[in-house]
This record gives sequence, structure tokens and C-alpha cells, in this order.
Amino acid sequence: MRATNPQQVDHMSELAQQVRALLRDALALSQDRVDGFTPETPLFGALPELDSMAVATLLTEMEDRFDILIDDEDIDGDTFETFGTLTAFLGSKLEG
Repeated sequence: MRATNPQQVDHMSELAQQVRALLRDALALSQDRVDGFTPETPLFGALPELDSMAVATLLTEMEDRFDILIDDEDIDGDTFETFGTLTAFLGSKLEG
């Protein structure tokens, strides 16, 4: 079994908190609600607040908050599937 790097865990935990704040602010969700999100929490299709217009808002907000550029071809059906896939997507954009 591979040991987990504590710095990597801290980074992922911090990133997850930033994604929670993003969802809270952009979708007007309560802090209690987003605090309960786990990597497996379904988003698109499960959160009534997350419709196609909200996806566009979230993408713009991600670009603004994190100073990244998201191209249309970067987005696929999995990006907003779960809290974990959204967090992983943002992590990959920040690294690359």
C-alpha cells in the first residue's frame, strides 16, 4: 500500500474547501449543505440549483477566482458529475 503524502492531503483538503465555497457562493447553497459534500456527492442532475445556466456561472467564477482559463473542450459530462470530479477537474487546471 502506498503512503499518502501529508502535504498532498492538505492540498486536496484545502482545494475541497475552496470548491465548497465556490458552490456555496455561486449556487446560494447553505454552508451546512456544502460541508456535507463528500467526493461521491452527486452534483449535476442531483442539485436542483445546478442547471445548465449555473454550470456557465460556475465556470466563469472558477476562472475569476483561480485565475485559470477553461476551454469548452476541457469540459465533459463527468466534470460536474460529483463533488469529487469537480474538485479533481479544478485541481488539474491549477496544476497545468
